[in-house]
Amino acid sequence: MPDTSPELKSAFECRSGCGACCVAPSIAPTLPALPEGKPAGVPCPHLTVDFRCALWGRPERPAFCGSLRADPEMCGESREYALAWLADLEEKTRP
Repeated sequence: MPDTSPELKSAFECRSGCGACCVAPSIAPTLPALPEGKPAGVPCPHLTVDFRCALWGRPERPAFCGSLRADPEMCGESREYALAWLADLEEKTRP
């Protein structure tokens, strides 16, 4: 199990080339390109080819997206781990 101490969490940063948090979770209807929302498992239309957010730092970026923070428990050691972890969370929190 990854170390999730406060010191590690504060130093943990987004993994380059991942984008799992822009694919795995569903997002409520707030995205400019998805007024109906984004279903779980579907890449966000604002995810660039190098897995970066094209809305990063812009006011139209959904609050949900801004609330996600890279975390050792969520991100693990790989993109595949993060996708699986987020998909499992999505399933467990589905209404």
